[in-house]
Amino acid sequence: MTIAGVIDVHGARPNGSDGRPPYLTVAGLEKRFGSFVALSGIDLAIPEGEFVCFLGPSGCGKTTLLRAIAGLDRQSSGTIVQAGRDISDLPPSRRDFGIVFQSYALFPNLSVAQNIGYGLVNRRLGRAAIAARVEELLGMIGLVGSGDKYPAQLSGGQQQRVALARALATRPGLLLLDEPLSALDARVRLRLRGEIRELQRRLGVTTIMVTHDQEEAISVADRIVVMNHGRIEQVAAPEAIYRTPASLFVAGFVGTTNFMTGVRSAADRVRVGGFDLQVTPGDAMGTGQVCTACVRPEDFVIRNVCPDTPNAIQATIEAVEFLGAVVRARLGSPQLPDLPLVADFSLNAVTDLDLARGRAVTVALPPERVRIFAGLPE
Repeated sequence: MTIAGVIDVHGARPNGSDGRPPYLTVAGLEKRFGSFVALSGIDLAIPEGEFVCFLGPSGCGKTTLLRAIAGLDRQSSGTIVQAGRDISDLPPSRRDFGIVFQSYALFPNLSVAQNIGYGLVNRRLGRAAIAARVEELLGMIGLVGSGDKYPAQLSGGQQQRVALARALATRPGLLLLDEPLSALDARVRLRLRGEIRELQRRLGVTTIMVTHDQEEAISVADRIVVMNHGRIEQVAAPEAIYRTPASLFVAGFVGTTNFMTGVRSAADRVRVGGFDLQVTPGDAMGTGQVCTACVRPEDFVIRNVCPDTPNAIQATIEAVEFLGAVVRARLGSPQLPDLPLVADFSLNAVTDLDLARGRAVTVALPPERVRIFAGLPE
């Protein structure tokens, strides 16, 4: 049994409709360590029942923000409101959350059942009520019959399930996950993230997960908060983060992107080297402005491309890499010298068109798939 096989012990909660009032609101939050500014100008509203991922590189501030919400690292300024209650200055013990750490943080000298029921003991619940809740949670995480074992007798994935059950034991309104899967091997991590997502949907508990793994965030989150240098770059649904990144940083951090620097030569053109790249008008960028065009590898078109197709490029396949569902090719083109491009082709296209290293091809970049940003990549 997986941890997804569970009844909803919280009762029904809405999970992701527009216009819901915020359950958690962070406003004007800053965190300084001496002269170092770890967080600056953080504003965020999370509806009840939403699964949100804080995503970003190491040192971007995502864990600091999570710890501020928990009261473990008090913010320097700003407010945090949960379920209409200002918790900005409350200690962790007076906030309504459960937390799961990367390192599990289980008590090695306590049994699985004692670990799960630890928070309930502190709340002075009766022995029978604690035992019933622990059994319920053991069933929830698929570890029925393991209550008498100790953490050292469990696998890493099982230990993390126990840590999750302990966090949920008190029925918190907010679940905080601090890179809970990063210490697990790839196969266990893949399975457990799906189980966590299914459990969250069944319980409807508002959840924030910190991760630096973009695939993990995209697969589980209702919305992703992309952070960089202590600031929020973008907050949006996973598909919007990927398809319509709000900044060069987001375009480069989430997924793979081809960056082509050039100059805006017209409302619908960017001059990249000696090549006029056709783009879709609509931004406020002026003619002559230095900019960067971004194209995802999967957006290259290779079938039915002719010389008058917009953004047709003559290229040679310089290298190929088999990635399972697709083949990734590195392309070189005299139209874009010194600018290798990365394109993804389906296995069917590779077979049908006999695509291989050294093969000359004509590819096209649909103008509507080209994203334009002012400035240059970091």
